[in-house]
Amino acid sequence: QVQLVEAGGGLVQPGGSLRLSCAATGVFFRIDAMGWYRQAPGKERELVARIPRDGRTNYADSVKGRFTISRDNANNTVWLQMDTLEADDTAVYYCNAEGRRYSYSYAIKYWGQGTQVTVAS
Repeated sequence: QVQLVEAGGGLVQPGGSLRLSCAATGVFFRIDAMGWYRQAPGKERELVARIPRDGRTNYADSVKGRFTISRDNANNTVWLQMDTLEADDTAVYYCNAEGRRYSYSYAIKYWGQGTQVTVAS
């Protein structure tokens, strides 16, 4: 079982920055891809950024050039550096991790509890 512990949300003015972190704990063989999703009021949850173990990243078009995802494989931690924040970035941000219980197990998606990011002046 994998638990994801998130931190770093809050209120920031437009143009400001925030850094989210997420640590995977529990009993598992390996964490494969990690990522961040977000859900704004009245909208569906959407992918923000994703990073596999090899470090290749992909981003939603709306955050390219403003957000940076990174990870530490040894400590099963992922970060999301968010710069030049806009009002449209306001949402609950969820950490996601694909974990394997054993070496031969399929990867299962796990979710964090979510952290609120509000961009307002």
